[in-house]
Amino acid sequence: MEISVSGAAVTGAKTGTLVIGAFADGSLTSAADAVDRAAGGTLSAALARGDLDGKAGATLLFPSLAGVGADRVLLVSLGARTALGDRSFRDAVSGAGRALAAGPVADAAVALVEVDVPNRGLAWRVQTSARLLADAAYKFDAPRANPPAPRGARKLSLLVGGANSELDEAVRTGLAVAEGMALTKDLGNLGGNVCNPAYMADTAVAMGKELGFEVEILERADMEALGMQSALSVGRASYSPCKFIVMKYSKGGASKPIVLVGKGMTFDTGGVSLKPGANLDEMKYDMCGGGTVLGLFRTVARLGLPINLVGLVMAVENMPGGNASRPGDVVRSMAGITIEILNTDAEGRLVLCDALTYAERFEPACVIDIATLTGACVIALGAHASGLFANDEALAAELLAAGHATGDRAWQMPLWDDYQGQLKSNFADMSNLGGPPAGAVTAALFLSHFTRKYKWAHLDIAGTSSVSGDAKGATGRPVPLLSEFLLSRAAAAAS
Repeated sequence: MEISVSGAAVTGAKTGTLVIGAFADGSLTSAADAVDRAAGGTLSAALARGDLDGKAGATLLFPSLAGVGADRVLLVSLGARTALGDRSFRDAVSGAGRALAAGPVADAAVALVEVDVPNRGLAWRVQTSARLLADAAYKFDAPRANPPAPRGARKLSLLVGGANSELDEAVRTGLAVAEGMALTKDLGNLGGNVCNPAYMADTAVAMGKELGFEVEILERADMEALGMQSALSVGRASYSPCKFIVMKYSKGGASKPIVLVGKGMTFDTGGVSLKPGANLDEMKYDMCGGGTVLGLFRTVARLGLPINLVGLVMAVENMPGGNASRPGDVVRSMAGITIEILNTDAEGRLVLCDALTYAERFEPACVIDIATLTGACVIALGAHASGLFANDEALAAELLAAGHATGDRAWQMPLWDDYQGQLKSNFADMSNLGGPPAGAVTAALFLSHFTRKYKWAHLDIAGTSSVSGDAKGATGRPVPLLSEFLLSRAAAAAS
């Protein structure tokens, strides 16, 4: 999508659709008021009749209005004026984005960034709008016998008082984040027969060549030499060999790197501890942590951020078979810690622990792992917030703030030693399962054993990385949260 800022007058904008805003009480934004006066009060009359739902994001389309240069006018609700904030602004822009993506016009002008959101500047509103509008236009290129004709606006202008370099950069940033989200969504939405470990590795290699960062793929023999028995135990029954993807982006001088670790379980049957059949197709989304890391590298490289970043993705497929791990097996991790496998469906922690140990060699500023780790986190937080665990409160606070700024929120969960007893094993140093109580907490505690040499945070995205139902698909989360975190780190380093 092409998005730019423009200082064009709202009534004179020559475009397919002009987007303007109104509040639930019937009052209009400045741009909408100008349009209403030019159109002889048409908008005010429609609002007085109750034609526009007051909920933020609701839309009302006018096919044409006298005195207005646009072919169509889309009126978008901003919700209650007294409750205007980050969420209602994002809902309004997203509602406009969905309408534009479904409409017949190829270009549009959006006059919503003029709205004064409390505690948010114009650059934030422009960047947020660019990301949300581009994300709303995302369409998965599904293989079909008769592909539908392309539809929706592909060229947008954000109407502001006038363009400047700060606003141009805000647009560029918003588009780069949306581009990273799109890659994460594409990888998640592909079937496991396509997006297997080799596909993820090939995607990383191609992106590294395109955008100029280093990529190394460690094969099974390399992982065996490193002592990654834990990770290899998960994928050993699969026809598709494990791949350990190592990406290095180096534009931060002598600064210590931030390391991102992603769970890339390209399909999770549960192994011998086979999952129930219902909704098993959605286990293709179990690689969304790894997909997030790839998406973030696209965003960071596209923007050329002045940071050092390492991405580690353990790409594995968990299948049953004659060579599969069994409950009761004991494996040794790269760190030397032995693990009793009580359930082969608690596999994510088995692959992450070796990647987290590998991260030590980079002497990182911090390590963040991203994983669709536990159904227990979905029970605890639903689909609205990712679970956040951290061994450093300052790092946790940074991530929480980034989530608040983007609407891609996380909620901090306990990482207390009180729960450690649930991981006790009679046959190894620890087990891979802590039982039903506090399942998301004990999974994070398992990982914490491998992160004691650096600052670390864990994002459990099992509830936020994809949605079910009619809108089934990957969401691209938490790319916005982590992009904001990395942007803030880059800005701090440059200051």
